[in-house]
Amino acid sequence: MGANSAIAQELIQLCVQSGQEVVAGGRNASVLEALYGQMEGVHILEVQACDSASVDKAFEQLADLDKQVDGYAHCVGSILVAPLIKTSDAQMDSVMQINLFSAMYGMRAFLKHAKANGQGGSAVLVSTCATGIGVPNHEAIAAAKAGLEGLARSAAATHASDNIRVNVVAPGLTDSPIASAFLKSDMMRAASSKQYPLQGVNQPLEVAQSMHWLLSDASNRITGTVLNVDGGFRNIRPLVK
Repeated sequence: MGANSAIAQELIQLCVQSGQEVVAGGRNASVLEALYGQMEGVHILEVQACDSASVDKAFEQLADLDKQVDGYAHCVGSILVAPLIKTSDAQMDSVMQINLFSAMYGMRAFLKHAKANGQGGSAVLVSTCATGIGVPNHEAIAAAKAGLEGLARSAAATHASDNIRVNVVAPGLTDSPIASAFLKSDMMRAASSKQYPLQGVNQPLEVAQSMHWLLSDASNRITGTVLNVDGGFRNIRPLVK
């Protein structure tokens, strides 16, 4: 879900290279067609991630086509950097809808689908390093993504007996169109890089590789986990030299 995002594009490439069949879901079929129309093993599905009826219909279509989805990657998200006192109701609603409710809609549909098939599965959602440590001006997005992490942990507990695993990756700033406003000059890029103990910013492939591993059988003993792909931002403070 959210197959047009930079991370999703890398993840789909990894899946195809691994011989996996992929359904690329997104809100604009023409954009997906331009990205994946010539790629063997990728099926394009237009779906509105923030519309629960659209998400449910998409999974119904897959079931009608006898497509069994055993891995679900939720790559839908937005960024809002603003203090809460300057965040409007409309902005709050948008952040929650895009980052939390879309994940709830997608997960609900996937879990129903996986349970109906009875063969287990794996899901991975995308959070942010800003949920684990206070970052200025991230109130709305941190709240939404913290909710997403809670969703994943609870779903992992509920469905462990169904052999369905649910995990999260929590990236730091990633060099992608959604973050372009923070990386549009060399000075801004250098300042962002210095925020992380392992200096630099993520590349989409680095996040996608973590997601691909969590979806694969190589991580079949891991569920309910938040994997920080953030250069140590969330967990460590290096010596100041």
